Amino acid sequence: MRLDGRRESDNVEDRRGKGSSGKISLGIGGTIIVGIIIWFMGGNPIDFVTQQAANGITNNQTYTPTAEEEAAALFAKKILAGTEDVWTEIFKKSNMTYVPPKMVLFSQATQSGCGSASSSTGPFYCPADQTVYIDLSFFNQMKTQLNAGGDFAYAYVIAHEVGHHVQYLLGTLGKVQQQQQRLSEKESNQLNVRLELQADFYAGIWAYYDKKNFDSIDDKDIDDGLNAASQIGDDRLQMQSQGYTVPDAFNHGTSAQRSRWLKKGLQTGNVSDGDTFSVPYTQL
Repeated sequence: MRLDGRRESDNVEDRRGKGSSGKISLGIGGTIIVGIIIWFMGGNPIDFVTQQAANGITNNQTYTPTAEEEAAALFAKKILAGTEDVWTEIFKKSNMTYVPPKMVLFSQATQSGCGSASSSTGPFYCPADQTVYIDLSFFNQMKTQLNAGGDFAYAYVIAHEVGHHVQYLLGTLGKVQQQQQRLSEKESNQLNVRLELQADFYAGIWAYYDKKNFDSIDDKDIDDGLNAASQIGDDRLQMQSQGYTVPDAFNHGTSAQRSRWLKKGLQTGNVSDGDTFSVPYTQL
């Protein structure tokens, strides 16, 4: 991606090296892989962390960011700024005001409005405090563990979480959560798939306008993003983790679905094309 000269968002809180006021398991070895899969498959990161908390430790180590980590932090700030610009204009066209989410950069563990969080849970959006949380080491895990590297792949992760914030502002997120309380697990998962695919679509919407406004994304970037979407499909992740798939447990969408909705947003730039809730489930 071409980001030279782009502004950085000032809506970022850097907590790297500050640890957590709660007790959280900080094992990065095998746990991070489980955490990545849990995040991409729609598991609640807070539930995961809560289960680990009893055996956890606090982070008291001195943190010194590497040059690579500093570059990743700068990258994340520029991507967040880009989403702010795009969604501000989109909301303005509908006579609405876009209130951007905050982003918290942390290392190993932190506290969120939704509870404790650790790097093993992966990036997530917390509606309670309207904040995107991310340990930047996740980008390296995407590259080395999921074969989903590339600048646009990393930007897609951020834009996807911002997509959930857009859903929060539009009331979609709250409505889905209310409906899920009355549904069976299978039906709740299917509704969550619709939610996640729309967030993928919204990530594509951001990319469409960022490319249009700044010529920031080339064909190689798009390939990287679509590859990332494909690598993190429920079907692929289930096969990797357990050797078989359980479609009723899908809650983020298949590889084909995720790449299709990201691509749709990239190609159309039309927010109204992202209604994943009225499409028959089998046609998503």
